[in-house]
Amino acid sequence: MTQRIEDYALIGDLQTAALVGRDGSIDWLCLPRFDSAACFASLLGNKENGHWLLAPRGANRCASRRYAGDSLVLETLWETRSGTVKVTDFMPQRDVAPDVVRIVEGVSGTVEMNATLRLRFDYGSIVPWMRRTDGQRVAVAGPDSVWLRSVSRARPVGGELAPNEKPVVKTWGQEFSTCSSFTVGAGEKVAFVLTWHPSHLPRPDLVDPFEALEHSKEDWEEWAARCTYEGPYREAVLRSLLTLKALIYAPTGGIVAAPTTSLPEELGGVRNWDYRYCWLRDSALVLNALLSVGYVDEAEAWRDWLLRAVAGDPSDLQIMYGVGGERRLPETELPWLNGYGGARPVRVGNEAVEQLQLDVYGEVIDSLHVARGVGLTGRPHAWDLQLALLGFLESKWREPDEGLWEVRGPRQHFTHSKVMAWVAADRAVKTLEADPSLRGDVNRWRTMRDEVHRDVCEKGFDPVRNTFTQAYGSRELDAATLLIPRFGFLPPDDPRVVGTVDAVRAELGKEGLVRRYSTEGASVDGLPGSEGTFLVCSFWLADALLMTGRRKEATELYERLLALRNDVGLLAEEYDAALGRQLGNFPQAFSHIGLVGTALALAAEDEAG
Repeated sequence: MTQRIEDYALIGDLQTAALVGRDGSIDWLCLPRFDSAACFASLLGNKENGHWLLAPRGANRCASRRYAGDSLVLETLWETRSGTVKVTDFMPQRDVAPDVVRIVEGVSGTVEMNATLRLRFDYGSIVPWMRRTDGQRVAVAGPDSVWLRSVSRARPVGGELAPNEKPVVKTWGQEFSTCSSFTVGAGEKVAFVLTWHPSHLPRPDLVDPFEALEHSKEDWEEWAARCTYEGPYREAVLRSLLTLKALIYAPTGGIVAAPTTSLPEELGGVRNWDYRYCWLRDSALVLNALLSVGYVDEAEAWRDWLLRAVAGDPSDLQIMYGVGGERRLPETELPWLNGYGGARPVRVGNEAVEQLQLDVYGEVIDSLHVARGVGLTGRPHAWDLQLALLGFLESKWREPDEGLWEVRGPRQHFTHSKVMAWVAADRAVKTLEADPSLRGDVNRWRTMRDEVHRDVCEKGFDPVRNTFTQAYGSRELDAATLLIPRFGFLPPDDPRVVGTVDAVRAELGKEGLVRRYSTEGASVDGLPGSEGTFLVCSFWLADALLMTGRRKEATELYERLLALRNDVGLLAEEYDAALGRQLGNFPQAFSHIGLVGTALALAAEDEAG
């Protein structure tokens, strides 16, 4: 492990993504999709598991970095004794083949640059065969093929760019890697283009890296300009929206929870999971965030992905799917990878796909209700699907489940799952009341709604401590109960809501932030060890404080959470306050959804007040 999780920045092409460290090394990249095997996997092992280093000779940490405007084009500045260079990293939105482009530009003086490309297919386990063809380096192993070429553009100060498409950087093989060394002066530009394609197909068309840079900036900034949010913290909100956009698999509209696997929730621990899939819960909340700020096209694409993915028997509904809607996501371990900071095992796939999580039905139906309310173009079968989901939930909501935190211990009657069953029935009632032409028995769903409400208030509430509990009959608490007023289960000024907010903050709070639940003693999740504070839960606490009339405390917490972002505005899943470290998969959609949601809530409060 050479980098902290927060030392990475994200680049992507809306089909996959890479992590670039402050040391100039790309340490994680899956090609051609988010959930494909990684060809750079040193993030979860060591440099022998694949990486691509591009940095000044002898340098180990950049001076500064930023995204160019409202884009996912990363600009890294390096300052040396002999001069300064800028490295621009990005992935053009692809037509066919995925490309990674790295452009070195001399800013002042002269700088000697070193590059090492160490390709290791299948999560760092396969060394490809390297050869030269047409001035390019080609790596082949099984189904994978990667091409590397270099291009330069030089200009005198004040002059025009002049293209030179011949290879300009000499490379050599060393220790099963491709190495190069070159010098750039002020005004000179050298670009590297790495292109993946199936090894049985002809080489794809070459991309002009300099034209691709301009097009990439335009693509991202055009998308950012569609954001309708103009409230406080707009810069942070827009950067989070760009991050969420980067996690959308453009061909289908599916949204991955994160582009990484097995980044640990505890340094050296075993709580390491694969998040490169589409959770219905996370995706539904992304849809709500996008709709709130004007991104209807992405919301519609996700809605259509959802309808395809969950089509069929509602009893077969899964909590997650592959980016194309795939159902089989078998969990396996990769023993040749030592794990990030020694956190093992490294897992790919996710066994939680087999779990029963009843809250998902409520989140999906709520999101479709929101989409209908903002005028999203309807689909003839969408309401029929919701009725089928409701019918299944009506027969199952009384059963225990694994809950939204995907516990690997015994099933329980999780309070949040029951609340979301109430949400499903409530949204069905509201939809039918708003549109009587729709087929459905509104009285049936009113009855279900009332029954669930009574059940939760009787069995999921501790009157002695004045708080909702994690599960029926349990004394443990759960940060998910902070969502009770947001979904309208009870009004914010209900004493039971206020008591729950206070209890969660007191018992699950740590250094001012919030854990999901207690992992001490006989933990509900059945796993050893602990984890950091969960960032989205801390955003939920800020929302709950705001709703219960504590605006100052909500704002202070929100601004503290903003300060936890790394230098380019990214958040992982969790945060270890004692170590001052981000933990978990990165960047995490859930965390950025929370950031956007709290900003919108604060802005709405301002408008109302």
